[in-house]
Amino acid sequence: MKGAQTISRLQPVATRGRGHVCAIIGRMNDQRYWCDPQLPFVESRLASHSRACYVPHTHETLSIGAVDSGHSNYACGGDRARLGPGSLVLIPAMRVHSCNPDAESEWSYQMLHLDLAWAGAVLRENGSADADTVLACPSINHNRDAYLRYCALNRLLFSNADSAEKEAALILFVGERSWLGAARDLPPVPRIAGERLARITGLLHDAYGERLPIAQLAQMAGMSRYAFIRAFRAATGMSPHAYQLDLRINAARRLLRHGRALTAIAHELGFADQAHFQRAFKERVAMTPGAYRRAAGS
Repeated sequence: MKGAQTISRLQPVATRGRGHVCAIIGRMNDQRYWCDPQLPFVESRLASHSRACYVPHTHETLSIGAVDSGHSNYACGGDRARLGPGSLVLIPAMRVHSCNPDAESEWSYQMLHLDLAWAGAVLRENGSADADTVLACPSINHNRDAYLRYCALNRLLFSNADSAEKEAALILFVGERSWLGAARDLPPVPRIAGERLARITGLLHDAYGERLPIAQLAQMAGMSRYAFIRAFRAATGMSPHAYQLDLRINAARRLLRHGRALTAIAHELGFADQAHFQRAFKERVAMTPGAYRRAAGS
């Protein structure tokens, strides 16, 4: 659903730390585009009240789209369907397709593009023998829960959340095959052996200011990335990134009580910028770092 006619009009409207959000305003539609250099295997696009029509085309990526309002005439290979609000489709890589609104009508939709090799690796490392088949099979789903999970993922991608949090959400989305509405059939949450969990949390405590890849932590646990994220959350109540962020904020409190400058703390603790630090601090302490330092008498 990505049109060359609109991409040329991309105008950046905001840039933040490790990622950026861009918007494109067409003559008859409003589109937003997201990508992040830290996550080169994914990009996403939102189109509101669009009347743009597309000729049959392909993407090198695995494409997962959802209709938010209006209707679309969907064609993928020999399949034809009329999509409405809440419809969720998976279009395999390099599969000829088109999705167009009714004549003189508009529709709003979301489109997520995932690198095929990345998505396949997430499934295969979790023991999915049918990964290639699943990702090569076009699907249409009208499951409300699947649509809502997809919308929640896109809201996160377009937010100011850290790229590590977005990566974890993408791994869970693909690992759970959420576009199929199959979350109810999830396998039991695995358990990280106590000794391995201690080593992982110890590393997070020692290097809370560093970016530790999920793949590295999962390898330490002897698990796939998908299984590790679920197991770590079950063991600690947090995702690996949230756990590390919590350690950073606790360290920030100590540094603020000693009168350290906000900019120095943000840099030392690995935040993208001071705004990122302030937002994360306020979410956990209910006041800004500056207010906390003043209250502490520093």
